Amino acid sequence: MKKILMIATGGTIASDKNESSGKLASGVLSGEEIIEKCDIPSDIQVKVDSFVQKASMHLHFSDLIQIKERLDAYVKKEHVDGIVITQGTDTLEEASYFMHLISNYRIPIVFTGSQRSPKEIGTDSFINIKNAVLAACSEDLKDVGVTVVFNERIFHSRYVRKEHASNIQGFNAFGYGYLGIIDNNMVRVFQKPTYREYLEITKGIPLVDIIKVYMDADGKYIQAAIDSGVDGLILEGVGRGQVAKEMMPAIKACIRQGIKVVITTSAVEGEVYPTYDYEGSTYDLLENGVLLGRDYDSKKARIKLLAGLASNVELKHLFDI
Repeated sequence: MKKILMIATGGTIASDKNESSGKLASGVLSGEEIIEKCDIPSDIQVKVDSFVQKASMHLHFSDLIQIKERLDAYVKKEHVDGIVITQGTDTLEEASYFMHLISNYRIPIVFTGSQRSPKEIGTDSFINIKNAVLAACSEDLKDVGVTVVFNERIFHSRYVRKEHASNIQGFNAFGYGYLGIIDNNMVRVFQKPTYREYLEITKGIPLVDIIKVYMDADGKYIQAAIDSGVDGLILEGVGRGQVAKEMMPAIKACIRQGIKVVITTSAVEGEVYPTYDYEGSTYDLLENGVLLGRDYDSKKARIKLLAGLASNVELKHLFDI
């Protein structure tokens, strides 16, 4: 008998219609109500913990840290073969990667959600939960870290991105693909990452913002971030990681004040690299103390920087893997 712990946090996967507006109210249904309709195989026991019932845009890092603390307590107290966490899809790619960074369990941890509510025609709520439970039972997903199961595919949290606002094929991992599939209740893993990351949170979660680069951009939003007291800043650059030259004075001001700045690229694939030598180029940024965010998208880079700032790691090597 496999034992799976499911932490439910709300989202579309737990939503129901608001009778007064006719729109969906997120997180109305408890995890216990949903799991009853998921047709879980009889040789799997699922223990449900309905932690919170929120829209995913209402989740905070404090919620995720509390979930981690609950997981620690469960794992220490009783045998668990795997963990499933359900939530809304809007922040799923961020929450799953944060949990990946701060967790060091050998057992699988699987995030899932849905694009359609449990009471809509063609809902993906129940099948996504069932497949997530099956994945959490898989021996092949031990020591992999946190994964995301969606539409019968298994993605790693490091590269998964929400690719569609409403279609049930809601997630993808551009350039890297999925780790495996769930087909007719069978979990088949085709590839795995070659390394694990773990950042032990020892401090409060810092304030890290994202600023997007575009033609004719200047430094006003960077200055606003400085004035608001940010601890770190992610610049979503273009191409190999360039920014507008008018942004450079504000970027240099960040560095002088000890604010950690990371450059990423808005390109879906590829990584930042100091190819060019001109004002605002990746080389110019690097020479002025900006960290290169490799192939991290801006959201994942933000998650990694704030987790790094909240731990005791050496930040200059934070994006080496």
